Amino acid sequence: MVSRHAFSIKRIADLGIEIVEAESGRHFAKHVHEQYGIGMLIQGAQRSSSGRGQVEATAGDLISVNPAEVHDGMPIGDVRRWHMLYFDPAIIATQFTEMTADTGFAWHELAYPVLTRPYAAERFSALYSALTKPLTHPMHLALEEHLLLLLELFVDRPIPASSLLGSAASKAQNMIDDDPLAELSLAKLANEAGLSRFQLVRAFSRLTGLTPHAYVVQKRVHLAKRLISKGVALAEASYASGFSDQSHMTRHFVRSFGFSPGLYARRCS
Repeated sequence: MVSRHAFSIKRIADLGIEIVEAESGRHFAKHVHEQYGIGMLIQGAQRSSSGRGQVEATAGDLISVNPAEVHDGMPIGDVRRWHMLYFDPAIIATQFTEMTADTGFAWHELAYPVLTRPYAAERFSALYSALTKPLTHPMHLALEEHLLLLLELFVDRPIPASSLLGSAASKAQNMIDDDPLAELSLAKLANEAGLSRFQLVRAFSRLTGLTPHAYVVQKRVHLAKRLISKGVALAEASYASGFSDQSHMTRHFVRSFGFSPGLYARRCS
């Protein structure tokens, strides 16, 4: 019997990222990639060689590969299915430089060929989901956050978080509060706070309990709620509060309040 072998590939040229969805029972011979790769095994299991020896991964585990790292791959069982993100080297190099700028060491590689922590899977899924949706503000902000937080898990030394950066992060918080509809990037917010992007994400999360992107979404959801309470039509409220469309607003509205904006509108009439 011939095992299933299927690949779906999409390149986002302006981001320097390739998205691969694969299902295969084949044994891949030793080879290398020019890019950094981070992925998640969705179904089944596999065994592979890596720069740190032979490793095994099962569904829910993250897998990674560095540029020019010799590796192979074979299924444990019949077929395995996985999602993979490949990043142009310059993108990851920039992130690593920023993340380790104040630590006294430089980092150039993904340290773990397999990560088994559930938190890591959540981080990858968040980044993957953001990349596979239409890229609108504040989604670019979310992409930057998700990538930095995911890469942090692949550094095998702890990166200290300073508790003294809260006042700096509050400047970014004020910037969002002043205009939650602005097209803010992580770089703009970090510049306002006088921090690196990585420092900002960590300090902002410690200060508010939310990442900058999640904070922006909350501000916009509450703005939508106020507009709806005043009788503004749902479609108009979604646009006026910075969401891409009504369904986008509805998803976040329900996540925040537990009831739909339509139900809220009826109760306010």
